[in-house]
Amino acid sequence: MFVILDTNHYREMLHETELGGKLSERLRERDADAFTTIVTVQEITQGWTAEINRCKTGRDQVRAYEQFENAIHDFADITILAFDSEAAEIFHAFSASLRRIGTMDLKIAAIACSHGALLLSRNLRDFTQVPGLTVENWLD
Repeated sequence: MFVILDTNHYREMLHETELGGKLSERLRERDADAFTTIVTVQEITQGWTAEINRCKTGRDQVRAYEQFENAIHDFADITILAFDSEAAEIFHAFSASLRRIGTMDLKIAAIACSHGALLLSRNLRDFTQVPGLTVENWLD
């Protein structure tokens, strides 16, 4: 089973929360290969760089930089799927008809569709509107 973790599922699994533990167990039970997308990498790195920028320089930034560095190292443990030309074509087709769904979510959906993968996300409201996308929430 080919599974893509949206940012919310990836974070829960990564931080080994109670929900993340249940997610990991379910992935094992289903013999699922879990991936994430370059869009999730972008979202997480933008979050940490914004945190670094909110801090005053020097000592106040140490913890934020440590967390940012940890996030970068964590990406080495999961395969990251690209936003390639096939995904870009799907994205453009989606963006013409699904204007109320955020750009980042549409890119994640396009990557999942280009791979024929199951997307795991808490954002069922938006993702269920995407034609051809299979999405489930394994956290709630």
